[in-house]
Amino acid sequence: MIRSIPILNTARLRLAGMRPEDFDRYARMWADPDVVQFIGGRPKTRGEAWEAFLRNAGHWQMTGFGQWGVILQKTRELIGQAGFFYTSRDLGEDFDPYPEAGWVLSPEMQGLGLGREAVQAAHDWFDRIIPGRLVAMVSPENERSLRLAGALGYREMRRSEFGGDPVVLLRRDGPPAHN
Repeated sequence: MIRSIPILNTARLRLAGMRPEDFDRYARMWADPDVVQFIGGRPKTRGEAWEAFLRNAGHWQMTGFGQWGVILQKTRELIGQAGFFYTSRDLGEDFDPYPEAGWVLSPEMQGLGLGREAVQAAHDWFDRIIPGRLVAMVSPENERSLRLAGALGYREMRRSEFGGDPVVLLRRDGPPAHN
């Protein structure tokens, strides 16, 4: 099954499939304690980052969607990732069967509106190509991601625990209504 990964361009970003030359930046990003602060709290080894990098490429091939690399247009550098994936987290029938949204941005790029720009572009694509329910899991301490999820139309389903950490499970049944 061969599937091409669409390229999405915004004013400041390019969302594209990750390339082998992006891996060093990807591994450094996931090794940063600030990046994983709200995502399990443990930095990834280079080997773990490689497995995740390959899993993302395979996800696109198997499902037709996945996580894009978020590239800053002016430097052409990978600054994060955003998109969708299936997991098997054993969090219940209201969560596990649905595509999960996820996003991460390198700490030096946070607070500039780039995360919102990337995640909005990814959701706009999803809404056009694969409309339907999405879920997300966010740490209750990650106020930025909770605000972003709310702006994208996610609503809290319930609170739970994953990997020993408290999490907020969110659901989105489609794009938010625009006034």
